[in-house]
Amino acid sequence: MTTRFTIPACALALLALSACGTTTGERAGSGALLGAAGGALIGSLSANAGAGALIGAGAGALGGYLFDQHAKGNID
Repeated sequence: MTTRFTIPACALALLALSACGTTTGERAGSGALLGAAGGALIGSLSANAGAGALIGAGAGALGGYLFDQHAKGNID
């Protein structure tokens, strides 16, 4: 029963903290770290935390980069 509420709460916290920083590198880096943490958490539920962390890190880095470019007005 607690897993039902833990996963969405962690996902919400990770989304709220993603892309912290002021430069492109900081935002991509923080996105990668938070994505890796979230991916490992979710991946551990299916007994594959390593793959979840790698996928989460890639998605987080991409998200942080895209957020930075959007904040700079380079993309809509």
